[in-house]
Amino acid sequence: MPDPNGTLEGFSFILGGLPGMEAAQFWLAFPLCAMYVVAVVGNCAVMFVVKTEPALHVPMYFFLCMLAAVDLVLSTCTVPKLLSSFWFDAREMGYKACLAQMFFIHSLSGVESTILLAMAVDRYVAICHPLQHSAVLTNSVTAKIGLVAVARGAIFFLPMPLLVNRLPFCGSKVLTHSYCVQQDVMHLACGNRMPNIVYGLAAILAVMGLDSLLIFTTYVMIIKTVLQLPSRQERLKASGTCVAHVCAVLVFYVPLIGLSVVHRFGRGLPLLVHVTMGNVYLLLPSVLHPLVYAARTKEIRSRALKAMKITCDKDVKALG
Repeated sequence: MPDPNGTLEGFSFILGGLPGMEAAQFWLAFPLCAMYVVAVVGNCAVMFVVKTEPALHVPMYFFLCMLAAVDLVLSTCTVPKLLSSFWFDAREMGYKACLAQMFFIHSLSGVESTILLAMAVDRYVAICHPLQHSAVLTNSVTAKIGLVAVARGAIFFLPMPLLVNRLPFCGSKVLTHSYCVQQDVMHLACGNRMPNIVYGLAAILAVMGLDSLLIFTTYVMIIKTVLQLPSRQERLKASGTCVAHVCAVLVFYVPLIGLSVVHRFGRGLPLLVHVTMGNVYLLLPSVLHPLVYAARTKEIRSRALKAMKITCDKDVKALG
């Protein structure tokens, strides 16, 4: 254990488990693993279908590919370690590895928030200004938006691990969650945590808070335009193109808001509630996003089924 003014070389954290359910962790890891497999297969399938189908090479599906890639990386940088902790009791995580995981979790969440905002803008232009859509949101502009999303996430959330790195750790090294986030790690420090608290809150509000407000404003304008359409069929068709995105937004922001509220105002809640909310926030979007878009987007669903049919036919021929 390092002293307050000493080096953190060789220091490590102990990842938390499920409080009060330690005996059941081994078996609970199996459904978590199944969810992770669904997330990996689903997001890879979305990216494969969009990549192999030229008809889907439009901004809406490029943004969906970006969302799938972020979900895939976010779940992969956290869930395998969580599973090894539950199955093999491999709960130790090195200090630098913990800071790296912290950066990826927070920055990728920021990237995902930006992409969801970009998808909302895409729906706004497509519905409110359909004649300008192809001119405004070109493939080149879409790629630049993706780069801006990555840069924005990195720039806003890189200071988080840097601010944690300045803190001395001289007490407990057991984390609440099975992964590293700033709210959890900084509470183990024995130095002045106020800069971490202030910057963490400011970064969340400047990225996720602002994005959610802009998404809400965008949909207010979309609803206003949809209600002005002359026929009921046109209104249903226009609103139908937004259902999948609205579900994706809710899947991302509801667990995020719930986790933030629990961290800041739920000190009296059982520790299991904090841990469960954290796991839901990490896994739920990665699992549900591809399922939502497969269920609500005919192009994705039909091409995925077509690809599966071709694969099955090839397997049957090979066996024959």
